[in-house]
Amino acid sequence: MKKYLFIYSICISLCISFTGLAQQTPAPKQAQAISIVGATAHIGNGTVIENATIVFENGKIVRIGSAASTRTDGKIIDAKGKHIYPGFIAPNSTLGLVEVDAVRATRDQDETGSFNPHIRSLIAYNTESKVVESCRPNGILIAQVTPRGGRVSGTSSIVQLDAWNWEDAALKADDGIHINWPNDYTKGRSWLGESRGLRPNENYSKQVQEIQKTFDEAAAYLNGDRSPKNLPFEAMSGLLKGTQSLFVHVESEKGILDAIDFGKKNKLKIVIVGGYNAHKVANELRLHKVPVLLHRTHSVPELDDEDYDLSYKKAKLLMDAGVLVGLENSGQMERMNTRNLPFLAGTVAAHGLNKEKALQLITSNTAQILGINDRLGTLEVGKDATLFVSEGDALDMRGNILTHAFINGREISLETHQTKLWQRYSKKYSEKQ
Repeated sequence: MKKYLFIYSICISLCISFTGLAQQTPAPKQAQAISIVGATAHIGNGTVIENATIVFENGKIVRIGSAASTRTDGKIIDAKGKHIYPGFIAPNSTLGLVEVDAVRATRDQDETGSFNPHIRSLIAYNTESKVVESCRPNGILIAQVTPRGGRVSGTSSIVQLDAWNWEDAALKADDGIHINWPNDYTKGRSWLGESRGLRPNENYSKQVQEIQKTFDEAAAYLNGDRSPKNLPFEAMSGLLKGTQSLFVHVESEKGILDAIDFGKKNKLKIVIVGGYNAHKVANELRLHKVPVLLHRTHSVPELDDEDYDLSYKKAKLLMDAGVLVGLENSGQMERMNTRNLPFLAGTVAAHGLNKEKALQLITSNTAQILGINDRLGTLEVGKDATLFVSEGDALDMRGNILTHAFINGREISLETHQTKLWQRYSKKYSEKQ
C-alpha cells in the first residue's frame, strides 16, 4: 500500500509542477469606455472597414464605423496600421479538460460507460490550465468544451478563456450533447489474422437501432411520470425539446446521410462534427440545413486516389454548395494544436476561399452553429466586446501578433508561461557572462 501511495503522490507532484500553483489573475471588469482608432476592422461577416473606430463600454460594442464619422469616448488606443478581429471560437475542444496527457490525474475528458448524456464537461473545466492560457495570444478567446468517449459522450458548454472558475467562464452552459455515430466500415485486426484493409461493419445497423431505441426510451420517460428518476434521460430533455443541439461525430458518407435521417425522424437540431466525406453529400446537408464543424484542415488524405489538397479546399467546396461550415481542430495533440486554429482558416484562404469568408469559419459561422451569434462572432453594435488587435493578418502566423485583446470589454493579459520563458532566456547569449 505504501508503494502505491508513494507513486500516487509523485503523480500529484508532477501534476502540480506542470500546471503551476499560481493562476494568472483574470482581467477586472471594464471600468471606462475604450475606443480603438485607425485599424482595419474585419467585422466577421465578410465586411471590412478601413481606418475604423470601434467603441465599447460596459463590455458591449456601442459604436463602430469609419474613423472620420465615429465619435470616440474614454481611453483611446491608436491602432493605425493594425487589424481588429472578433475573438476566434474553438468548437469541439477539450481545452481545460486535460493538462498533461501522461499524468492520469490531469485527464478529465471522458467518463466510464458508453451512454453519458448527463456528464457535464463544464464542471471539469480547469480555468488555470496553461494550455488554455497559450491560446489567447493567437486570438482564440472562446471555446466549446467538449467531452470524449463512449457512444454518447456527454454535454458540452461554451466558455470564455479568462476566468477565475468554471462558473465565471460559462457563456452558454450545456449547449449540446455529443454522440459518436457508428462506423459503417471497420479496420481488420491484423493480430487476429484479418486483412488490415477496411471492411463493412456487420453490426452497423444494430448499433444505429440501439441509438434509436435509447432516444425512444428517453422520449417515453420524459413524457411519462419520470419515476424512478433516470439522470441520463433527464439530461436529454433539452435535446428533445429543441433547446439543445445534437453534435454527431461522424466521418463517412453513409454515416452522415443516416445521421441526417435520424435527426429528421426525431425532430432534432443536429450538427455534423468531423465530416471527412461531407463534401460528397453537400446537397443533402444544404437541403436539410445541417451545418458542419469540419475536421482538422492540416491533415493528409485518407485514400490514395484523393487530391493531396482535399482537406485544404473542403471548406470551400461545402460553402460553395450552400452549407454552413465552421472549423474544428480535434485529433492528435488537439489541445496544444488549438492555438493553430486561425492558421487552419488561413490555409483554406490560400486554397481558393476569399479571406473574409475564411475568417467566418472561425467567427460568425461557428457562433451561428453554436447558437451564440446574438453575442459573439462579429463586430457589431450590441454584441460583446470580445475582440483583439493584431499587428498584421491574424490568419497568417507571420502577422498574428496581438497587441491588445478583450473579453467582454476586459483587457486580458497576453502573457503566458511561454512568453515568460522567452523573456527569461532571450538575453542569455546577448549579455556578457
